[in-house]
Amino acid sequence: MKYNIYRFTTLISLLVLSISCGSSKKAIPQLKPSTDNVTLTSTSTDVTFKTGAENFESYLPLLKDKRVGIVTNQTGILSKEKHLVDFLIEQNINLQKIYAPEHGFRGTDDAGELIVDGKDTKTNLPIISLYGNNKKPKPEQLEGIDVLVFDLQDVGARFYTYISSLHYVMEACAENNIPLLVLDRPNPNGSIIDGTILEKEHKSFVGMHEIPVLHGMTIGEYTKMINGEKWLKDGLQCNVTVIPCLNYAHDMKYSLPVKPSPNLPNDQSINLYASLCFFEGTNVSLGRGTEKQFQIYGSPFLPESEFDFSFTPQPNFGAKDPVHNGKLCFGEDLTEIRKVHRLELKWLLKAYENTADKTVFFNDFFTKLAGTKKLREQIEAGMTEKEIRKTWQEGLEQFKEVRKKYLIYE
Repeated sequence: MKYNIYRFTTLISLLVLSISCGSSKKAIPQLKPSTDNVTLTSTSTDVTFKTGAENFESYLPLLKDKRVGIVTNQTGILSKEKHLVDFLIEQNINLQKIYAPEHGFRGTDDAGELIVDGKDTKTNLPIISLYGNNKKPKPEQLEGIDVLVFDLQDVGARFYTYISSLHYVMEACAENNIPLLVLDRPNPNGSIIDGTILEKEHKSFVGMHEIPVLHGMTIGEYTKMINGEKWLKDGLQCNVTVIPCLNYAHDMKYSLPVKPSPNLPNDQSINLYASLCFFEGTNVSLGRGTEKQFQIYGSPFLPESEFDFSFTPQPNFGAKDPVHNGKLCFGEDLTEIRKVHRLELKWLLKAYENTADKTVFFNDFFTKLAGTKKLREQIEAGMTEKEIRKTWQEGLEQFKEVRKKYLIYE
């Protein structure tokens, strides 16, 4: 498998580069910024697919004799279901603190729920929340840290907040002169690039950058884009080392070994997430409070005559007070449909068209998710999906050109 690292297009070229830097044991004695402030590192000759976290020999030397902090959650696991935190402790890495994103360190909290600081009961390490009122690590929270590690499983959608956490972590590291290691993981939605482009005036934690809803990048590639496009405050750039996945390509099928968050339980939900998440900005349920989150949609306001599927949301793991709690909803079950390869608008349009009182269909959150007012206006004006999609094309083509500069994989 090939890596597009510093324009080396073959594995042989990569090996030559590694050899020129020394043996695998001495290849990376310390963290140093490259010319674009992002170092890409790989020293393994193993042909087996590995995540960045499993690419041990590329990052363990960087952590030796350092005081280490780590941004991670339940997705930071290794191939045998061992958590990265436990592995690093076994390797005598001096872990000091855990920084937890939305849903918490163990990934059990509801979307949007306030996460508080605490302590991991297994390791006794302090846990610092990077959600709620403290999305960006404060200088005092980074005291005593020589290097920060970032290992979160993204799903390739702009409004999935792990990449927003990445932005703030990079910014804090840049401001406090702390090197950052990003352990890359595959994008389960591959290279799908689609959807509305965010406009600056609609920036929020569910959309930090001017990118489409589906960006088609791994979190390591996205790290390079944040740095290269100077999206951090005041154009800062972070000293980042991206530890790549080994033997990975964007078109590889990748099934996540654990839920990336409580309401994305399986591959189908992850594939449909970008399309159905728009319902968060409407009066339609997308299955929170059921066992089919992001695989069904429905509302008490949709007519039973047009929708033969029904469900009743109830409080459950990850949804303590779901939309339409205890109310019978009519809609569609998408659990068995084929994988989609773009952002589908047809379900959103169908729900809007079949809602009698359209004035209560949208809420203010819809514009934040869309990153623009235009999509709501287009839907309310009765535009077809084909007509709406046509308005995205120029922006998508421009984004694809920018994206090319930061790709690590084919």
